[in-house]
Amino acid sequence: MTLDDLRVFAAVCRAGSLSAVARDLACSQSAVSQHVKRLERELGLPLIERHPRGVVPTAAGRHLQTAVASGLGGIDHALRTIAELARGEGGSVRITTGATSIRHFMSGAVVDFRQRFPRVSLEFQTVVSSRSCLEALTAGHVDLAWITLGAPVRGIDQRPVVDLPWVLAVASDDPLATRDRIEPADLQDARLIGLPQNSVSRSQLDDWLGKSGIRPAFDTSVTDWDTAILLAELGLGQAVVPALPEWQGPGHPGRRLLPLPDLPGLTVGWALRDWDTLYPPARAFADTVAAHCGRRATAAGPSGTH
Repeated sequence: MTLDDLRVFAAVCRAGSLSAVARDLACSQSAVSQHVKRLERELGLPLIERHPRGVVPTAAGRHLQTAVASGLGGIDHALRTIAELARGEGGSVRITTGATSIRHFMSGAVVDFRQRFPRVSLEFQTVVSSRSCLEALTAGHVDLAWITLGAPVRGIDQRPVVDLPWVLAVASDDPLATRDRIEPADLQDARLIGLPQNSVSRSQLDDWLGKSGIRPAFDTSVTDWDTAILLAELGLGQAVVPALPEWQGPGHPGRRLLPLPDLPGLTVGWALRDWDTLYPPARAFADTVAAHCGRRATAAGPSGTH
């Protein structure tokens, strides 16, 4: 049994296809299959089942997949750290997050971190959902994931950083624009700009709307909060979004952000595999972002969202 056998097996489980992994590794499907067969011979049990549309792990395969996902991430992290120390380099911190999160939550922290650690590089991988962030983290592709915190995930430590209240983004000429707050009943039959169905924020919003007996129409779909706010400002509908830092204060006369105090806020923060074994510069970057978010929240205080 080799590390390559385990890496290939984990890739097959994630992709659900031998041929897809063969393409990614630029090798033959037979070569990929040999890695899996070598593990099966050593363990004495089949690890994958072949179906017309791909492969799925067996019960034994799922046990191995879980162990490999956490174990290889730690091994890869250790090997990378050792190699960087051997070269005398500062190394890199790998972060995955949504496309707009860097601007809203990390811009000041990036500048601060660069001044303190000039030889450490920051590698950002942007994805469209917290679920994709967690998949990259579990696979060992990144050190840190900035996510909307949700249900616990086995083997993942979620650390809250900042709570975001919800607001309704509307154009300045919208009939609701003069309101001081929005009640659940105000959203009945509203034309809302919808966030992705599989996102944590959309799931929490749908759950709240359902419990409130509210049934708005989601007739426009977007992939991020910023686009939702912009389309609302252009009059294409209304958007229920978190109160993002960069949209607060003056400078946007064409839109209003109206508080939704009855809707429980969103918590965003870091997800990682193990804080104690985290690469020290990654720990420092996570702390720097948290410190900047804390200072910004304190400076903002209880000010309004108009």
